[in-house]
Amino acid sequence: MQSGIEDGDLYDGAWCAEYKDQNQWFEVDAIHLTLFSGVILQGRSSIWSWDWVQTYKVQLSNDSVSWVTCMNGSQEAVFEGNQDTDTPVLGLLPVPTVARFIRINPQTWYINGSICLRTEILGCRVRGPRDPVYFSEPESRSKEALDFKHHNYKEMRKLMKSVTEECPDITRIYTIGKSYNGLKMYVMEISDNPGKHELGEPEFRYVAGMHGNEVLGRELVLNLMQYMCREYKRGNQRIVRLITETRIHLLPSMNPDGYEGAHEKGSELAGWGYGRYTVEGIDLNHNFPDLNNILWDSQEWVTAGYMDKSNVSNHYIPIPEYYTKEDAFVAPETRAVISWMQDIPFVLSANLHGGELVVVYPYDCTRDWIPKENTPTPDDGFFRWLATVYASTNLAMANPDRRICHIDDFQRRNNIINGGAWHTVPGSMSDFSYLHTNCFEVTVELSCDKFPHVSELPVEWENNKESLLVYMEQVHRGIKGVVRDKLTRKGLADAIVKVEDHDHDIRSAADGDYWRLLNPGEYKVVVWAEGYFPSMRRCRVGMEPRATICDFGLIKTPQQRLKEIRAKGGKIPQDLQLRLRALRLRKLRASTKAINRRRESQQKKARRARSPRAQGA
Repeated sequence: MQSGIEDGDLYDGAWCAEYKDQNQWFEVDAIHLTLFSGVILQGRSSIWSWDWVQTYKVQLSNDSVSWVTCMNGSQEAVFEGNQDTDTPVLGLLPVPTVARFIRINPQTWYINGSICLRTEILGCRVRGPRDPVYFSEPESRSKEALDFKHHNYKEMRKLMKSVTEECPDITRIYTIGKSYNGLKMYVMEISDNPGKHELGEPEFRYVAGMHGNEVLGRELVLNLMQYMCREYKRGNQRIVRLITETRIHLLPSMNPDGYEGAHEKGSELAGWGYGRYTVEGIDLNHNFPDLNNILWDSQEWVTAGYMDKSNVSNHYIPIPEYYTKEDAFVAPETRAVISWMQDIPFVLSANLHGGELVVVYPYDCTRDWIPKENTPTPDDGFFRWLATVYASTNLAMANPDRRICHIDDFQRRNNIINGGAWHTVPGSMSDFSYLHTNCFEVTVELSCDKFPHVSELPVEWENNKESLLVYMEQVHRGIKGVVRDKLTRKGLADAIVKVEDHDHDIRSAADGDYWRLLNPGEYKVVVWAEGYFPSMRRCRVGMEPRATICDFGLIKTPQQRLKEIRAKGGKIPQDLQLRLRALRLRKLRASTKAINRRRESQQKKARRARSPRAQGA
């Protein structure tokens, strides 16, 4: 049961009757004869009003003219409705009945509200004598024999364990933390050397279940584990290449507490919000540090002349101190994911959600808290590419005949949108990932239904299988390499990699390797590290999905060599003494020239001031 977001619209958030009396009804035409078995009701989704139906009758018809009221024995059945706006309430018909039309006839409603409802009708189409073709059509099934079901926490652990037992050489299960209720946050690693970061091999992650009631991502990630394991064993070259060249991390449930609550209710009764939040009532996609406004405030200070641009970082923006305190309103699930991001040098990620059909790319947060405004990153072109890759290969999104989920027709935008242009989300995981780490991340809204029925899971797998694979392959676009000390050949950590005309830098990992996602083109790349002279190269990115190798060897500055020698108490070599002497001499000459230019300028001004024309004036 879904609703829109425009609360100023009378018809948004629910169906509402024009009058408040017992003669109002809501009618559904099933088109075909249907065995109706029940009704699920919710109140109106609104922040302005409280409207719901407390009791109602159900009427059935085959022609929409003659109606029969559902009976409970010898009396008309009166069904219990809602006591609040959000909790779904199931009303089962005393006897499942075949009809084409069904009406909900409100009898009582919230005394201070109006007759408003959201509903889901339960029923199955009935085979008719004139309808043989429909039933001769085969049901949509997946070709893969995967475990298509909704897995609760124990079942998820069991499935993940079975995958590691089937493919022990390429899989590893580890945990990144615990939920508020103590459930472990499990991650499946898939790699040809699980448990180890290999030099030059990029790290990728899928995160699902941030909102516990948006369950499709969780099941797709579990299906992906099974699929990659089995296809690797079969020798599928595409999968073998992905696993041998990429270290893949799959987190199926970021909010396991929320999922358990939604799973207990089931796909029909979980509702639009039940299980979305953590046990503490936190929306995890608003719970990450808001680094956007820290960046934008610093840029404004530079423009105003209050700060020097060299002191403002465009990447690796630190977490604010208030956020790190013990009493900060930060969920344990969020803390665990942040620590995970800092431990592993992720390059690319996707956050799997539900409730729409669209791929959302950063920034999610708008400037100045504007509710809706396109807010691109410096890497807007590549983010649009990433979003398009997933959306264009997703069978549901790419279907030109599909219906829209709510009020937004994303097909007009090719099923991609900038997060800020949709609605502002301060504290999102995607924005934090981009501004605090090297990792690019998009949000994928996988389906109109947040909790699809189990029978729909095989079709949803087929809708998303190619998208999941081709998106992972994008981690190999752009440039990559290793930044080393030119003399010792040792990898340099935290070297800054700057691409000309891209106001967003990245840094090398602990071993000196780096990855910079870029669209095809030729780029001027400058790399520098503390204590080293900068180095520049021109690197060309081709159309093929293979990263261009751009290694860098950096030379230590004389000052850094001197600092290290003195720290060890050693004797300064003669060549270093000469280089330091030459460096100081260059600095002296440069400062002398600057002083002389300033002195000459002052003398010229003094002569002009003493000239006869100046005196006459």
